Amino acid sequence: MTDTADTAVRPTSPAAAPLPASRSTSTRGGLIALVVVAVLAALPFVGVPIPGVLPGEISSPGSLQVLAIGLVFAGIAVSYDIVFGFTGLLSFGHALFVALGAYGTNLLMESTGLPYAVAVPLTVVLVAVIAALLGGVALRVGGVAFAMVTLAYAEVFSILLLADPLRISGGEEGLALVSDGVPDLLRGVVNIRNRYWLALVFLVVAYVIARMVTASRAGRVWEAIRENEDRVELLGLKPLPFKLVSFVIGASLATLGGGVYLLLVRGANPSLASADFTLALLVMVVLGGAGRLWGAAIGGMLYGLLTLRLSALGTSGVLDGLPDPIEGVLSEPLFVLGTLFVLLMLFAPGGMAGMSDRLRSTLRRADGAAPTTRAPGTPP
Repeated sequence: MTDTADTAVRPTSPAAAPLPASRSTSTRGGLIALVVVAVLAALPFVGVPIPGVLPGEISSPGSLQVLAIGLVFAGIAVSYDIVFGFTGLLSFGHALFVALGAYGTNLLMESTGLPYAVAVPLTVVLVAVIAALLGGVALRVGGVAFAMVTLAYAEVFSILLLADPLRISGGEEGLALVSDGVPDLLRGVVNIRNRYWLALVFLVVAYVIARMVTASRAGRVWEAIRENEDRVELLGLKPLPFKLVSFVIGASLATLGGGVYLLLVRGANPSLASADFTLALLVMVVLGGAGRLWGAAIGGMLYGLLTLRLSALGTSGVLDGLPDPIEGVLSEPLFVLGTLFVLLMLFAPGGMAGMSDRLRSTLRRADGAAPTTRAPGTPP
């Protein structure tokens, strides 16, 4: 009897204790992320064609260019998810920071002779200061007023780029990349692999930083602000500094993405600062699932592939045999993306991440209905 009682109260050894569900989920998510990154890193060595999706074999220069731009869009979407998905700030000026990253990097290389590897981080620091100043003003208001203020910032900058009063932005033509500051490893078609890997590194950096900050104490406050800002104030916290930090971090990562995008497309274009591009970022995040970093990354990647490839779909032969009206609309990126957006809003409001959650819940319920598939003592 004594032995039984002792056994009942004796603590389980740490080695035998099961991991908490949150830690187990985090570990599993980390392993999945590592596998995904490894697969993406190996794509330049895969000579398999994907008709209708990529212009040639995966390892071909054209395909790697498309995939690299998709990776950059994925990283920029992650940066916007920090601001919109986690903090609930509907900014219509996030594209401004992407444009500042591209134009600022190019202008620094041109005016100071700095190499690309120095110009990019210096631009990120400078734009972070600008974002702090702009955010300090815009965040004094909330809701629709905040969205309008950020839209005004972006529109003013877009007009300045087009008018080019100082003759430094190139006007409607934009700026061509200053190749002298770019290292040889990132130049030319033969080094498209290196540029692809650079885009992948940007996505990984953006995701890791976003993951760290959203999992921190500040990240939890951001989510509380998103749900009920008044309650956060009642708890004795001032929302403004937390919102400003979110705004600056998102802007800094977007600036970094702009610097990488400059290298991929070999120039900076005024369309980067347009409200249309910010709306595109919103579509990316909503498609993937707002408040879910991996969902935002998938949404950005999908958007990048669709916008670059749908226009070429009509001439690829994939749609041959379809009626002309159907073939015409399917080759229009905005039509397809708009349709996907509407369908997701109607049937999957949480985006692709929400669909994944519902699928896992369904599988868990199915597993709970079959006790023979679970080990004894395992909770349903």
